[in-house]
Amino acid sequence: MAEEQIPEELFGALSELRESGLIDAADKISADLYPLVMTLMEPRVIVQVEMSGSQGLTHSGAVIGDDFIFTHENWPGDAESEYVPAEPETLVWSLARMVDLHRDVVEAVEGDEVIVSTMGSFDGVVTHMETGRFGEPGAVAEAAEAPVRLAEVLSQLNCMWRMTVAWKGETTQATLENGLAVSALAVWDCGIEGYWLRELPADPVLDGQVDKSSELRVRRTTAKEIWQMITNLLPDGAQLGPAPQAQPAF
Repeated sequence: MAEEQIPEELFGALSELRESGLIDAADKISADLYPLVMTLMEPRVIVQVEMSGSQGLTHSGAVIGDDFIFTHENWPGDAESEYVPAEPETLVWSLARMVDLHRDVVEAVEGDEVIVSTMGSFDGVVTHMETGRFGEPGAVAEAAEAPVRLAEVLSQLNCMWRMTVAWKGETTQATLENGLAVSALAVWDCGIEGYWLRELPADPVLDGQVDKSSELRVRRTTAKEIWQMITNLLPDGAQLGPAPQAQPAF
């Protein structure tokens, strides 16, 4: 692209791209960047990971193309992400590391413990804990009109995270209006209280689907089960739609 064809306000950015080596003297994308750019332009699968904890909110994930896979991560409060190439056999490991999936710190309990409440009670527990007005889980639960067990579990909360996988395919758990197939899961990492899978509201949750009266149901699970859940989120070849037509190289 000739320089005179771009808006004047972009001249500075173009110069920075040249100086950094991202584009060459002919304003063509560097050959080293071609795999990443091609994958971002025509992804087959997109993985988004949102993690909320004491340090803030982070956005990570992966972009999967026909030939290349890249993972990306950022620091809390930082809009920029670092992209790193990955191999198919390491993808699940990379996604598990993004959410700090680790061995269970306590021995597995017999049976799956379930807590049922409402999103309004959940919000109340979190709000009262953030204010620090009530010290004991029992007092928090009473103030929020929530189950005591919910307050006990949330008192040990390290972080909450959501992993969403989207692709153009045939069948899946849910399909958005734009034709993308979607699978997702939401997990609480509660330290000595273990991992909890949020079964309701079930992900993916669209805008307007959840209010204070919506049922909340969480089930205690294990790191091993979550690893398998992450694996199952990713579509296999039969679920993917047809590959896009090959595009000419830059």
